[in-house]
Amino acid sequence: MSVIKIKKNKSIPKYKQIIESIEGAINSGELKKGDQLPSINNIRDEHKVSRDTVLTAFNELKARGIIQAVVGKGYYVLNDNVDVNYKIFLLFDELNSFKEDLYNSFINNLDSTIRVDIYFHHFNEVIFRKLISENVGLYNYYVIMPANLKDTHLVIENLPQDKVYVLDQTHPELSQYSAIFQNFEKDIYNNLTEALPLIQKYSKIILHFSEASQPEGMRKGFIKFCKENAWDYEVISSLKDRVITKGEVYVLPDDKNLLRVIKGMKQEQLTLSKDVGIISYNDTLLKEIVEGGITTISTDFKQMGERLAQMILHNEQLQIENINTLILRNSL
Repeated sequence: MSVIKIKKNKSIPKYKQIIESIEGAINSGELKKGDQLPSINNIRDEHKVSRDTVLTAFNELKARGIIQAVVGKGYYVLNDNVDVNYKIFLLFDELNSFKEDLYNSFINNLDSTIRVDIYFHHFNEVIFRKLISENVGLYNYYVIMPANLKDTHLVIENLPQDKVYVLDQTHPELSQYSAIFQNFEKDIYNNLTEALPLIQKYSKIILHFSEASQPEGMRKGFIKFCKENAWDYEVISSLKDRVITKGEVYVLPDDKNLLRVIKGMKQEQLTLSKDVGIISYNDTLLKEIVEGGITTISTDFKQMGERLAQMILHNEQLQIENINTLILRNSL
């Protein structure tokens, strides 16, 4: 007996009846995870419906993660949780403590019937392209951190424009997509300007900048600040073997190099905020405590996650700038 039941005189559209039939068969145990579904042609012929009607039903179930298509074989039950209404593809560059805050905030502000699958590209263009290309058409929404990767628009353009949300960094070529992002160039310039009275007691300002993982806007804003204030500055790609010198203030986007500067400062018997200054990126509980407190330039990642969830739930097509603020502590 076929699991598909369609009543011609029923007011419910036929494709929805196909969906209900499959959901009912899964709930009753008639269909289990891994079971093969009747073919599209089989359902078409048996119930005298169009192929497009069956395909519409299958595509909706596929987008919700209930079934999957296996090339050359047909459709199979992928997930026996039929309460999943939507699937979200979430592509992060990396996972760290503040990205975890973003993720948790995002998840906690979504409906429980929405499933989120998280992936990581680790700033690798090949992985970025592969992950997106392999998941075209499998999700209802796509949330993507392009980071500083080049030509990401050539990959993202394969996705439905109104289903894409760009997160954290955005590029001019991605301006047609909804986004919630940081303006790194403006934020570092404004926050360094705010900190200028404290920075002035130092003789040189150094930005540690990795082209592989840091946004180009950060370097641009830093150099703009230094030139406008006639400041002696340096942009370095590595702190390995660097001797920390009295009179330097460091701007450090990642925590590993924050610890390197603190270690190097102690090796030279220098005092934080008296001899050496530090401005870190992205506030954490640890930075409130270490060395009496580390000054940070930080955005509100929890707010970013919450606002992203609202945008998706309400199908909002917006571009929202998540502002960075300066948190002054002992390290300056």
